Amino acid sequence: MPSHTSHHATPDKDAIALLPAFERLGLGQINLVHTEAQAQVAYAELASAPAWGFDTESKPTFTVGELSDGPHIVQLSTAARAWVFQLHEPRCRAVVASLLALGGIAKAGFGLGDDKKRIVHKLGVEPLGVLDLNHVFHQRGYRKDMGVKGAVAVLFGQRFIKSKKAATSNWANVQLSEAQLVYAANDAYAALRVYDALAARGML
Repeated sequence: MPSHTSHHATPDKDAIALLPAFERLGLGQINLVHTEAQAQVAYAELASAPAWGFDTESKPTFTVGELSDGPHIVQLSTAARAWVFQLHEPRCRAVVASLLALGGIAKAGFGLGDDKKRIVHKLGVEPLGVLDLNHVFHQRGYRKDMGVKGAVAVLFGQRFIKSKKAATSNWANVQLSEAQLVYAANDAYAALRVYDALAARGML
């Protein structure tokens, strides 16, 4: 008897393109955080949530052998709003490190292996409670690299819009664009929505 799990089909790009758009967070629900005081306010709100959507962004590297000194951004989201933390300021960084080290809160995202390594290197903490949603889907018989687009299509029958231009933009910039903020926040927000949907269906 074959022991592998049954495979569920994930909609392909063309099928996803026909789906209605996933409703993303707007700028009014996104907080940009770059000072210690702002980070403390964010900490107080985030610490009371049972789970967060979690992601990071690093400035792209274009030369062979060039090492990224990322992450430059850490995004955390609840169901109501997202916080985009810039890591230029050491005291702001320290608050982000203590947030990620908090136990008892699930930190859900997609493809987080690299993010975790970079956080350990840059912030000096091992993030606790990290849940890679790709693994959850894989265990349920979906393809290995499900990703946020596939997950949103499967669970909600919706199309998650990601800007390629924002994805490859300079995340180390002191001044982030509105497009960068919307992109970064919604990666974390969509991950939380997927986590909540999986939990509601008893799939975690």
